[in-house]
Amino acid sequence: MDTNILLESGTNELEVLEFVIAGNHYGINVAKVREILTATHITPIPNSHPCIEGIFMPREDIITVIDLPKALGFVTHAMSEEKMLIVTNFNNLNIAFAVDQVLGIHRVSWQDIVKPDATVNAPGVGIATGIIKKLDSLIIVLDFERIVEDICPETSLKVSELAALGERERNNVPIIIAEDSPMLQRLISDSLTKSGYTNLKLFSNGQEAWDCLSELKKNNGVDYGVKVIITDIEMPQMDGHRLIRLVRDDDAFKNIPVVIFSSLINDDMKRKGEKLGADVQISKPEIAKLVSCIDELVVKNNSEE
Repeated sequence: MDTNILLESGTNELEVLEFVIAGNHYGINVAKVREILTATHITPIPNSHPCIEGIFMPREDIITVIDLPKALGFVTHAMSEEKMLIVTNFNNLNIAFAVDQVLGIHRVSWQDIVKPDATVNAPGVGIATGIIKKLDSLIIVLDFERIVEDICPETSLKVSELAALGERERNNVPIIIAEDSPMLQRLISDSLTKSGYTNLKLFSNGQEAWDCLSELKKNNGVDYGVKVIITDIEMPQMDGHRLIRLVRDDDAFKNIPVVIFSSLINDDMKRKGEKLGADVQISKPEIAKLVSCIDELVVKNNSEE
């Protein structure tokens, strides 16, 4: 699938692929989509998770197929023979999701994506990252990383690898974290705290993080305090790429190290991040790598002061 229609990095816009399951409309960020295929022969895997339909090989790659209706709780839904497969790539995984129908692509601003409240997206269990209002219907943007993690827990943050870092001193350097998933925000915060970093400012999107930086600038003159910014890419209101552009365009903040910690670290997104000025880009499962990276940036930052 051609994803070159994505806008210039930092514009706070994205392309959402709309698809249908059981008459309901859902969406996925086009940046996660490799291609869309008509359903082909899928080979079942004995004793696999009930939501794993099997595997198929469109070319040279063997790809796991997830029955998305079943993963969403539509256990009695019978898919037609005309079903489609959305082949994705995120967290360094190639996974296909079976859906009833693919409708098309919409270009939207992150500001127009409504964050589901707690009544819709209970902490720790919700799989909706945003809601798009489109004419007479709603498009629910799904948290595909969470769906895969529930089926294959080993794809989650590799927190166990933190033990290999050994005993660590406490470090009070201020770090800003922009991450919209409450679960991942908590895991990242807990991991950094265990690794010695105790002065963490947590925000649910890039806009909140930028508002904090702006307030620090207004109140603290030249001493802004922030030593590292960690940001996801996909976030309502303001995405990580837009946040980086604002930081790099502001003389007060342009030298603060910025780390992208996202499931969308593929070749195309790496180029976008590099162009915007991200110092490091790390795929979300690699939490130990994130900690090591922050160690290096803090040391470098302190040596240059």
